[in-house]
Amino acid sequence: MGIYLNPGNDGFLESICSRIYVDKTGLAACTNELINTEEKYVCISRPRRFGKSMALKMLAAYYSRGYDSRELFTGKAIEQYDSFEAHLNQYDVIFLNMQQFLIGAKERSVTDYLEQEVLEEILEEFGNHLTRKDKGLADTLKRIYVKTGKKFIFLIDEWDCVIRERQQDEELQKQYLDFLRGLLKDQPYVALAYMTGILPVKKYGKHSALNMFWEYSMTSPDVFEEYTGFTEEEVKSLCQQYDMDFSETSHWYDGYRFQKFKHIYNPRSVVAAMKCRRFSNYWTSTETYEALKIYMDMNFDGLRSAIVRMLGGEHVRLNTLSFQNDMKTFKTRDDVLTLLIHLGYLGYDLEAREAFIPNKEIADEFENAMSAGGWSEIMRVLNASEKLLEATLQGDEKRVAEGLDTAHTEVASILTYNDENSLACAISLAYYSARKDYLMIRELPSGHGFADIVFLPLPAAAGKPALVIELKYNKSADTAIRQIKDRRYTQALEKYTGEILLVGVDYSKDDKGKSHSCIIERYFLP
Repeated sequence: MGIYLNPGNDGFLESICSRIYVDKTGLAACTNELINTEEKYVCISRPRRFGKSMALKMLAAYYSRGYDSRELFTGKAIEQYDSFEAHLNQYDVIFLNMQQFLIGAKERSVTDYLEQEVLEEILEEFGNHLTRKDKGLADTLKRIYVKTGKKFIFLIDEWDCVIRERQQDEELQKQYLDFLRGLLKDQPYVALAYMTGILPVKKYGKHSALNMFWEYSMTSPDVFEEYTGFTEEEVKSLCQQYDMDFSETSHWYDGYRFQKFKHIYNPRSVVAAMKCRRFSNYWTSTETYEALKIYMDMNFDGLRSAIVRMLGGEHVRLNTLSFQNDMKTFKTRDDVLTLLIHLGYLGYDLEAREAFIPNKEIADEFENAMSAGGWSEIMRVLNASEKLLEATLQGDEKRVAEGLDTAHTEVASILTYNDENSLACAISLAYYSARKDYLMIRELPSGHGFADIVFLPLPAAAGKPALVIELKYNKSADTAIRQIKDRRYTQALEKYTGEILLVGVDYSKDDKGKSHSCIIERYFLP
C-alpha cells in the first residue's frame, strides 16, 4: 500500500463501516464509461462537505491494483453493472490530495514538493524499468508506460485549494495549473483523470490551462446529478430508519435541483440530523458566517436587491457564464451569485437560469450574516415578524396592516414596490419568523390559479392554522379575499385538516398616501 500510488481500500472501508453509509458506488459505473476515451478528463466541483473525498476513496478502492476489494463492493450498486468485473482492481492509481501538498510544502514550491513525494513511491515500484531516475514526474510516467504499457488513473482531491487559499498569488496559481496541464494533458499514460474541488476549472482570459477537462458543477452536473448529494429516495429511507420526519428534513436540507433529480439534499446535514435525532444547522456550523458575509456585502449594483428577493422566497435570474471560477475576480452581481452557487449557499435552476436560497439551514445562515451589520433595515423587518405573525393568528387586521406598513418602510430602501411580485417579496420577509413552524410556498398551484403565499404548519407545529395569503396592488383587501374563495385556493390544502386563515392584503397608492389594508377570515376544511 502506498500513500500516493495505489492507496488501497482502507478509506472506503471506513466509509462503509460508519454508522450511516449511503451507497454511491454507482459513480464508478459512470467513470468506467470514460476510461480511455476522449472524455477521460473529469472535473467534479461541489460545495465543502458534500462527499467529494469519500467518493475518491471509493474509486481508489475500486480501481487500485494489488488489492482484492471485491468483498467491499459485494451487494453495492456497482456490482449490478456489466463493467464491474472488467475494471475492479485493474489500474495503478495515483491519489493526490492537493491540500496536503499545499500545507506540507511550507516555503518550498508546491509542485516541486509534490513531484518529490510521488516520485519516491513511483521509483520504488517501477525503478527497475528505468535507466535514468532523475526525470520529472511526467517524463518518468511516460517512460514507464513505454516500457510496461501500463496506464494510470489519477484521483485528485481539493484540486482548487491553491486557487482558493492563495488568491493573490497569481504566479503560484499559473505555475500550478501549468504543472497539472503538463502532467495530464495529451499524456499516453492517462487512463482517467478525476479531480474534485469546490470551484470549476480556473479561467484565464479566453482560454483555460486545463481545457481538456469536462466540467460537472453545481450549475451543470449532467450525468453526475445523482452523486452530488443525497436523493429524495435515499433521504426517505434514512428518515424511516431513524424515525425522523421526512417533511421536516426536506424543509431543512432539500433544495438543490437539477434536470433529472429535482430534490438533492445536503449529505452532511442529513447524516448529522439522523445521528443527533434533531434538526439544526449542521453544514453551516462548520464554517463561520463571515465567509458568506464577505460576498453579500460586495458593492455590485443589484446584489443586495437580489439577496433580499431570494430571502423573500423569489428566484433570481442570472448569467453564470462570466464567472472566472476563482474567489476574487468579480465584475457583476451575477459573478458573486454564481460563486455562492458553487459554495452551496444558493441553489440553481439550470432550465430557468435562476438562483434561489435552497432551504431553512441556508436561509438561517443568510440571516446570521445580515445580523452582523450592514443590513439593519432588513433585520428590523425580520425581528418584527414574530409580532406580525401573532397579530395574524389573532385575526387583528389593524395590527397586521400597521405591521406591513412598517415593513414596507424598511424594505423600500432596497426593494421598490412596483408590482405584486415586489409586494409578495416584502410580505414574505415580514412573515419571516413563521418559517420556524411553517413551510412557506410562493405561487402554490391551487383551484383555478396560484395562491400568492401559503404557510403550511410543519409536523412539529401541528394544531396551528394554515395561512393562505392573497396580495393585491392598488385594488382592495376584499378583492383579494374574494379571489381566494372564487378560485378555490384552499383546494391545495385538502390533505390538511384544521383551521385555515384567509388573509387578503392590498397595498394602495393615492393622493392620501400609501398604505396596506388587510382582511382576515377563518375557514375550516370540511
